Amino acid sequence: MGEDKRRLNEKKFPNWEKLHVTGRRYWLDVQGRHGWKARYVKEVDAQEETVRFYQEIYGNNGNLVNIHEKYPVDKGHKKIKEEQ
Repeated sequence: MGEDKRRLNEKKFPNWEKLHVTGRRYWLDVQGRHGWKARYVKEVDAQEETVRFYQEIYGNNGNLVNIHEKYPVDKGHKKIKEEQ
């Protein structure tokens, strides 16, 4: 079952890296129309079960400006710094 989940994650998220303990971090970058970029990040354990899912927003200068943690608990948007 873990292999099926791994293949599906690799299909949905073209970028991934092994985490230092166990599991993987997958991500997908989406370019916005006005210069910003969103990165969707999914962290899974060794059985490919989701342990964390969040969205990072990067401003026009490529700086991280906002994080929205969605799983395991939706914590809403957290502003990192002002875009200049």
